[in-house]
Amino acid sequence: MDTILLLKALILGIVEGLTEFLPISSTGHLILAGDLLNFNDDRGKLFEIVIQSGAILAVVWEFRHRIAGVLTGLGRDRLANRLVLNLAIAFVPLAALGLMFKKAIEAHLFKPVPVAMAFIIGAFVILWAERRTHTIRVQSVDEMTPLDALKLGIAQAFALIPGTSRSGATIIGGLLFGLSRKAATEFSFFLAIPTLFIATLYSLYKERALLNADDLAMWAVGFVAAFVSAFLCVRWLLRYISSHDFTIFAWYRIAFGIIVLATAHFGWVEWSVH
Repeated sequence: MDTILLLKALILGIVEGLTEFLPISSTGHLILAGDLLNFNDDRGKLFEIVIQSGAILAVVWEFRHRIAGVLTGLGRDRLANRLVLNLAIAFVPLAALGLMFKKAIEAHLFKPVPVAMAFIIGAFVILWAERRTHTIRVQSVDEMTPLDALKLGIAQAFALIPGTSRSGATIIGGLLFGLSRKAATEFSFFLAIPTLFIATLYSLYKERALLNADDLAMWAVGFVAAFVSAFLCVRWLLRYISSHDFTIFAWYRIAFGIIVLATAHFGWVEWSVH
């Protein structure tokens, strides 16, 4: 296996893990990183799908006790039933809109400049949301109603726009709809499990012709890198939100977006058209 290719897999795996659950868009970072590493062909896109499962597993491992409790209590425990119902409701908007508009979005928005614009616009949404007075009526995930879940599902659907951030849209949406920062963040993590898992399986099925046993080493490196970096990131974020807001991520998004726009405008980087 090409050492350079394994290094690219390692870098992209770390990028996926560090950005999947922060409000800074993993898809946007992978599009841009793939461009810089010249790993943005169909093989590279399939690789991004594979390593996403590493990030999912990190969340499953972090919340393994809660997930086990929900699975064993399903059908018997009111709180377990409520959480599963809420996750199912929240999943529907993104799934439905994704099936309807996925091809159009990929054709027009999976490009570095639109991604950079989404980074900047999303940053101003975060800044606006953080400057509002938060009226908290839902302290924990267990207190959420099906209507709360539907609202967060609609918020998550904005993540179909690359550069928006699935976790960011869900968390900020939760803050706007009256959830505590902890409840919004944890629900975003739980919602990531079915959302990313089903999206990964669907994408693998569609791209099954590209599956090649020769790429196993590359996939393994990216998967492990995504798992470790995502696990550390989730642990850090749960501690961070106990005493901080998301303003720092907004400023990061603005700086990152401006850099991409500047490099594209002045020709310093030859961003490709995806």
